[in-house]
Amino acid sequence: MTVGKGLMLAMLLATSHPQSTSAGDRELGQYLSSECVTCHQVSGKAIEGVPPIVGWPEDQFAAVMNSYKEKQRDNPVMQTIADRLKAEDIAALATYFGGLPPAQSK
Repeated sequence: MTVGKGLMLAMLLATSHPQSTSAGDRELGQYLSSECVTCHQVSGKAIEGVPPIVGWPEDQFAAVMNSYKEKQRDNPVMQTIADRLKAEDIAALATYFGGLPPAQSK
């Protein structure tokens, strides 16, 4: 009975925090990243006003993507892309890009 209540509580907590910092599926993130890297550089360098997205902490990446999804950030392209992503897709992208080394400044 206690295990059931613990499981129920864990499920409730997981679903009540869509911007959870739990690690996503890195391979799925790599697969989904093909659309992202048409603008964002895998090298981590900013090019023509497009900010780098590699090396970010996963929770920050997810928060930014969710703010585009909820139309709290103004960028129609990013809003459209984020709107198509499920929570597990955002987590997967956060894990993939978060695991890439940021650009080294020279």
